[in-house]
Amino acid sequence: MDHRTYTYSDELLRDRIICITGASDGIGRALAIHTAKLGSQVILHGRNTRKLEKVYDEIEAVAGAQRPSIAVMDLAVADSNAYTTLADSIADDFGRLDGLVHNAGILGERYAIEQYDAALWQKVMHVNVTAAVALTQVCLPLLHKSDNGAVIFTSSSVGRTGRAFWGAYAVSKFATEGLSQVLADEHRHSGLTVNCINPGPTRTNMRLAAYPGEDRDALKRPEEILATYVYLLGPDSRGVTGESLDAQ
Repeated sequence: MDHRTYTYSDELLRDRIICITGASDGIGRALAIHTAKLGSQVILHGRNTRKLEKVYDEIEAVAGAQRPSIAVMDLAVADSNAYTTLADSIADDFGRLDGLVHNAGILGERYAIEQYDAALWQKVMHVNVTAAVALTQVCLPLLHKSDNGAVIFTSSSVGRTGRAFWGAYAVSKFATEGLSQVLADEHRHSGLTVNCINPGPTRTNMRLAAYPGEDRDALKRPEEILATYVYLLGPDSRGVTGESLDAQ
């Protein structure tokens, strides 16, 4: 089966509790709305309350969709208490977590290594890797309460083969691939699956920042690349773990 062309029922994710980071824009927003249409209870994470409320309203307008939750937290500055509070809130409201999608991330700058600002390097690594570790740690007890828990990390082609001038972003994605593999191996004998998805060239603000001269009309929209995400969040991917999949 080709996960990129995976077909599924309109009720595939009915009553599954799914937390999506970076849900205010781009792929995160599209995935949040789509999984809500498939019946899931979505927890919208982001740092911009106004943008999250807009996504909230879009989901509320979907007939039959469950009312989403909003979790405002800036991954660049959040401390351990913020992560614990988020996990406690999920536990109090839902009692478990069926899916955790690490979609949030920052690009940094496309500089040569010798020119890269050390503080910016640390920020990119923190948001893209360390914050994902911290959130996963506090959510693992909730994911273990699911009969088919899934963690999805966001990878990139530059996190598989290093390319000049991709700096901290590329290195953070290499680290993400490693994190996903280690976590998958640690939970290989549980019901939890852990995988990476490389979205590929997609019409997002991050892609525009990386390739400002690119023809955006030639790129797929976020809504067009969601089949792989749905596959990994649903029951048909049970047992698929430790993989790094391409959405395109």
